[in-house]
Amino acid sequence: MNLYLRLLKYVRPYTFRLASAIFCLATTAGLTALGLYLLKPVIDKILANPDHTQALFYLRLLPILIILTYFIKGLATYGQDYLINNLGNRITMDIRNQLYEHLLRRELSFFHGQQSGLLISRVTYDVTLMQSAVSSVLGRLLGSVLHILGLVGMIFYLDWKLASLSLIVFPVAVYPIVYIGKALRRISRDSQAKMADVTTVLHESFGGIRVVKAFTMEKEEIKRFQREIRHYFDLTMRALRKTAISSPLMEFIGVIGICMMIVVSGTLVIKGQSTAGTFFAFLAGLFSIYPQVKSIAGVNNTIQQALAAAQRVFDLLDSPPAITDVPTAKTVSAIKSKIEFRNVSFAYQPERLVLRNIRMTVPAGKVLAIVGRSGAGKTTLVDLIPRFADVTGGAILIDGRDIRSISIKSLRQLVGLVTQETILFNDTIRNNIAYGCPQASQVEVEAAALAAHAHEFIIQTAHGYETMIGERGVKLSGGQRQRLAIARAILKNPPLLILDEATSALDTESERLIQDALDKLMQHRTTFVIAHRLSTVQHADQIVVLDEGRVAERGRHQQLMQKNGIYKKLVNMQFGRIRRKKK
Repeated sequence: MNLYLRLLKYVRPYTFRLASAIFCLATTAGLTALGLYLLKPVIDKILANPDHTQALFYLRLLPILIILTYFIKGLATYGQDYLINNLGNRITMDIRNQLYEHLLRRELSFFHGQQSGLLISRVTYDVTLMQSAVSSVLGRLLGSVLHILGLVGMIFYLDWKLASLSLIVFPVAVYPIVYIGKALRRISRDSQAKMADVTTVLHESFGGIRVVKAFTMEKEEIKRFQREIRHYFDLTMRALRKTAISSPLMEFIGVIGICMMIVVSGTLVIKGQSTAGTFFAFLAGLFSIYPQVKSIAGVNNTIQQALAAAQRVFDLLDSPPAITDVPTAKTVSAIKSKIEFRNVSFAYQPERLVLRNIRMTVPAGKVLAIVGRSGAGKTTLVDLIPRFADVTGGAILIDGRDIRSISIKSLRQLVGLVTQETILFNDTIRNNIAYGCPQASQVEVEAAALAAHAHEFIIQTAHGYETMIGERGVKLSGGQRQRLAIARAILKNPPLLILDEATSALDTESERLIQDALDKLMQHRTTFVIAHRLSTVQHADQIVVLDEGRVAERGRHQQLMQKNGIYKKLVNMQFGRIRRKKK
């Protein structure tokens, strides 16, 4: 019940629409009962009336009343359907917006621990099921309850004794609704989890289609999809078996009750204790009540499926972001003196440290190169600066201020990031360069592209800067994608640059051009450079060598080469491979 009440809180902003929908529902229910009640005067006042003059009067009057009744009912039915569906779709939009906003505010490590297909399924499939709960309750459930109340009122008005007897069967009909609903909720929870698995398979196979085809794994991927979709089918069939039995069961119970009423009310008519009009109107009302009870059973099935989805969505919404602003967070706009790593440690999992007691200072405007073997913790170290993750020990300070006391937005506005994995969006070239600076003019965008040596290939595309580049920039080469990412960082013009293998996807000529642009960009900026190509970091103001999460060596290129340590070994290995390739 608490879960459903929480779901209904989303209705509060639309109270007027809700009140209007309920008014239309009540009008429809009342006019339905009135339409059935008019059977009594049709039979008693027209067909069974010995006074022909009076019968003729009612024959002319009643059709007008019936037509007017059903005309108004039609308007009310239209109103209730429109308002309820409008309300349901608005609530769905609000929940999706809230969920998407919440997910984007989560820390980076959260996404590393989640399947992207599962998150997509929550935002799309699960929220759609939640909408059905709201629409079903406000439409079918509330409508059925109001219809039942109207019809029960009518049959009590006709004959309260018979009406009381007929309602004895109702408690028997309620039990299957409750039992089947509980079973459906369990099955629905499992089927929604399986749909998330299906979405994950689709996302992975489409996203990695190049690898799938390169390794001729189409058949295996098809089998994997078929296996997951078969499991989903089996769960769906279990739910359908439960749902299918509810309707005939309710109908059978209803027929038993109606047959009892036919015998009892028919006997009263034969004995002259009731009229034929009362008999037919009473039976019509009774026949109309049981379909409404069956409808409630169907609504309950829908609600149980929706509540299982709501539980999964609310579980996500209730998990707070691990990285947030403190109440006293300050804004910063520049790096004036230095960035200091003070005994910084970090672990993705407790007792498994990735970084250990990192101590170093980077003066403002200087270039720090970070090198080391794969897995040494280089990318993790620079991810701590914009708080993609928070330190588990020690502190990072900018101009003496702990970055955890700086607002996340202003901290990240200081940073320009170019990574080894180029992230672009299915949008125009211009919008990808201006991502983060949407207010930038066309002149500024082109200047950034020129600085990144991207302008030449851009103007050769079909529509220049307005060319769509496809998902993840699939229509561009690797080097072109990397140049757009660099142009994006250049346009942001940040005081702090993080270059994580920024030239890794470029050929030799492109690398030379980009390196020239980066050299100019790094002037008078604090820069962290991660590079496997050690030739690109030889002129750094300071080089830090990470080994197993610790600072193993530090100094300039010539100093480290004289130490005959890890850095020299890495340089010799790399240049040895280059010489062998040239031979």
